[in-house]
Amino acid sequence: MNETDPKGGARRTSGVRVRDLRLIPPAPHAWPLMGHLVSLARDPLAFLKSLPAHGPLVRVHMGPVPLVVICDPELTRQALVDDRLFDKGGPVFDRFRDVLGDGLSSCPHHAHRRLRRLTQPAFHPDRLPGYARTMTACVEEVTGTWTPGRTLAVPTEMMSISSRVTAATLFSNSLPGAELGQLIDDVRTIAGGLFRRMLLVPPLDRLPTPDNRAHLRAHTRLRHTCDRIIAERRADGIDHGDLLSALVAARDLEDGGSGMTDAEISDTILTVFLAGTETTASTLAWALDLLARHPAVEQRLHGELDSVLRGNPASHADLPRLELTGRIITETLRLYPSAWFLTRTVTHDTHLGGHPLPAGTNLVYSPYLIHHRPDLHTDPETFDPDRWDPERPQPPRHAFIPFATGARKCIGDTFAMTEAILALADITARWSLGHLPGHHRTRPVLGASFGPGRLRMQATSR
Repeated sequence: MNETDPKGGARRTSGVRVRDLRLIPPAPHAWPLMGHLVSLARDPLAFLKSLPAHGPLVRVHMGPVPLVVICDPELTRQALVDDRLFDKGGPVFDRFRDVLGDGLSSCPHHAHRRLRRLTQPAFHPDRLPGYARTMTACVEEVTGTWTPGRTLAVPTEMMSISSRVTAATLFSNSLPGAELGQLIDDVRTIAGGLFRRMLLVPPLDRLPTPDNRAHLRAHTRLRHTCDRIIAERRADGIDHGDLLSALVAARDLEDGGSGMTDAEISDTILTVFLAGTETTASTLAWALDLLARHPAVEQRLHGELDSVLRGNPASHADLPRLELTGRIITETLRLYPSAWFLTRTVTHDTHLGGHPLPAGTNLVYSPYLIHHRPDLHTDPETFDPDRWDPERPQPPRHAFIPFATGARKCIGDTFAMTEAILALADITARWSLGHLPGHHRTRPVLGASFGPGRLRMQATSR
C-alpha cells in the first residue's frame, strides 16, 4: 500500500527492505570496513562534487553505516519540504544534539512547529533595524583597533565581529568582556571540532582524548553561562530589547499560551550562537579573500559604497541600494555555503526518485554539492557576483539553498544576510585587505561550517 504526495513528492511505501538500498548506485573507491571515510577525511569537497556523475541518489558508507547522498536539486527539495517523512537525524544531527539538545535546528519534527512559533517573534522584521544598529556598532568596535599595514588573522577578526553581534543581539549587555571572550573561545572549539566528531563512530567520540575533553569543557561552560543569564533575566522581568527578552516573553497561543522552558531557551541560545557566529564569520572571511583575488570587483564595490554611504556607517535603510554588496555575499554563499554537509533520517518506508528507502535510512544533502553542479550554475568554480543580477538568467529553482528550504528553513536567514551585507560594507568602505606576499591558495578548514583556514591579510586604509 502506498501514500503518494499530491504535490509530487516522496511517497510512503510498505514492504521496503534494507537490502533494497543496494539498488542505489554506490560511490566508487570504498575501503574494506572503513567505507568512504578515507575519501571524506582526505578531500570531502572533491568527493562530494564527484558524486552527481553516479546518479541522483548515491550510496556511501561511513564505516559500516550506509548513507544515501541526494545529488539532485528537486529531490533535495522534496526531502527538505517533507520534514515529517525526512526528519532531522543522522550523523551530523546526532552531533548537533550532543551540543544543542533539542534546539530549533536539531529538534525532531514533533517538537519543531511549537518551537518555531515561539522563536519567530525574536526574528520579526520590525526588530531588524535595531539589530542592524548593533551590528554596525560591533563592526566598528573590532575594525576600530586596526591600523594601516597591520597583518590580520582574518577568520579570527571576523569571528570577533560575528560573536559580538550575536552576544549583543542575544544578551544586550549581560556579558562582561572576559566572559564574552571565554564564550567565543568555547564556540570556536565546538564548531571547529564538529566535523571530526561526526566521523568518529561511537564510542570513539566518548574516549578521553584531548579533543573530546576540550569539547566537553567548552560545552559545559557554555551551558552554565546560558543557564545563569536565563535565570537572571527571568528574575528581573525587564524587556532589554534583545533576542533573549523575546524568547522569555514568547507565548504560544496555539498551545494555551505556554512559554518556553529554561531548557528550551538554553538550547535555542546555543543554536543561535553556533549557527550565527562561525557561519557568518566564515562567509565574511571568504568574501574578503575573494575580493582580494578579484580587484575589478573590489573596485566596483568601493564605487558603490562611496556613492551609497558617503562616509557614514551602513544602516538598515541602505540595504536596498547595496546591490553589488548583496550579490557578493550571495555568490560567496554559493561557492562556500556555511552548511555544506547535512543529514536527515527516513521515518517510514518510502521511495525517493524512484528508489526504495527503508525507514531508518540516513540521507545526506549538501548545498555545496548542488551549488557546484555545472549543469545548474555556469562556470561553478568562478566567482561571479553578477550571475545574481536580476537582469541576467537565474539558476534553476532550488539550485541555491544556503539556508535550506521548507518549514525548517533557517529562521535567521534574513538576520544573517543583513549582518553579512552590513559588515562587508562597513569593512570595505574603510579598508582594503590584500594577501601577503607568497600567498597562493586559501585552503578551507572544515567544521560546523568551513572557513578559509589560517587566512592572513594586510590592511590598507582607503
